[in-house]
Amino acid sequence: MRRTLLALCLALIPLTLSAQEEAQPSDAVEPEAAMTLETLGQIITALDPEAKTNGAAWQMQVAGTTVFIVTDEGADRMRAMTPIVNSDEVTPEEMTRLMQANFDSALDARYAIAQGMLWSTFIHPLSPLEKDQFISGLGQAVNLVKTYGSLYSGGAMQFGGGDSNAIQRKLIDDLLKKGEEI
Repeated sequence: MRRTLLALCLALIPLTLSAQEEAQPSDAVEPEAAMTLETLGQIITALDPEAKTNGAAWQMQVAGTTVFIVTDEGADRMRAMTPIVNSDEVTPEEMTRLMQANFDSALDARYAIAQGMLWSTFIHPLSPLEKDQFISGLGQAVNLVKTYGSLYSGGAMQFGGGDSNAIQRKLIDDLLKKGEEI
């Protein structure tokens, strides 16, 4: 089974690459300049004028949720994270659901466990990070916090092939079934 899946994935790589090459417009948009701590700070301050910083880390509020942003210029990394619950409160069933969400509905944000806490995170290399990617990643991370225990969703869309769509569809089907009795 694994060899079949691997063969299928490898067979699709050339198709994906050639489709991307064909889809490139002739007047491609110029890429943004490399993200710097200064630019990141400007974006964060525009989103939350009350954000606190030490120059390489920030604490801000997004939709009533505290978000910490930590950077490491030397490693070219950025991490936005927000705590959800103590990890010892996560049941085995919830852990399975978290991993399913990481596959298909969390999108660019992820659930993670560190230092005895369940976190919602958005992790990205710093220099290639674009403004809209950062803002979207922040929104997705906050959405994971807000949908923990229900949809477990980054909020934008779902990547196909996972379990989340069927789980979420079950709720709709159950409601429709109940509605048939009316």
